[in-house]
Amino acid sequence: MISLDISQQREFAFSERDFRFLSELVGERTGIVLAEHKLDMVYSRLARRLRALALSSFAQYCELVKGPDGEAEIGNLVNAITTNLTSFFRESHHFEHLRERLAELAAKPPFPKKLRIWSAGCSSGMEPYSIAMTMLEAIPGLHAWDARILATDIDTNMLATGAQGEYADSALDHIPPAYAKKYMLAPQDGRVSVSPDLRDLVAFKRLNLLESWPMRGIFDVIFCRNVVIYFDKPTQKKLFYRLADKLKPGGWLYIGHSENLHAVCDRFRLAGRTIYQRVA
Repeated sequence: MISLDISQQREFAFSERDFRFLSELVGERTGIVLAEHKLDMVYSRLARRLRALALSSFAQYCELVKGPDGEAEIGNLVNAITTNLTSFFRESHHFEHLRERLAELAAKPPFPKKLRIWSAGCSSGMEPYSIAMTMLEAIPGLHAWDARILATDIDTNMLATGAQGEYADSALDHIPPAYAKKYMLAPQDGRVSVSPDLRDLVAFKRLNLLESWPMRGIFDVIFCRNVVIYFDKPTQKKLFYRLADKLKPGGWLYIGHSENLHAVCDRFRLAGRTIYQRVA
């Protein structure tokens, strides 16, 4: 066992035992692996919860989580630990590929069409709204389609932000100007909001990818980017096989820039940089 450096002075007492308990709990509930080098990150993010709860040590926090009221706190724990780095049109080549594929789909009968896209691990909503803009640009008659985007995440705070659809106006820096003009409302007081056209396409729902999935239908496209990097290999393999089951044959899967399916799942073929197509 690696010995953790817990000797430095901290506002709250934080023992190796506390870290082991919390990392194991997070792993069980979310699949996220909190290795030893994440100790300082865990401390800094959960210290805010200790202040909010007027606790004096992580040992007290662990006891709270173990106790009869612990289940209610676990949601806050997961929200605090989850990483939510995102931006509009992050990894832009994915959206270029999606626009091309959607334009091809729109050109082929029959009409009207049904389209379902899943943004798994949607964070604050910038990814699904980027997908929505891409859909509207690629398919001029989209209003006549049965088209929807499901946006899911484990972090309820991020889902609330996404449903609200309001961001700092610096978010516009990542949106093509022509798209921003059409699909974003004029900034007010340093904030910018998505248009009703985008909001109407997206449904935000809480979902833990390790638990059962309530969706009955299958998807044409799935975005699951920068999610599995927090999982161990067995969990990654199980997740990608489940994603294949929820994707139409020939459907597209987009994953993160540091992720790949090599020796993990054989139900996809590599079709571009971190772009996969379901083949089985």
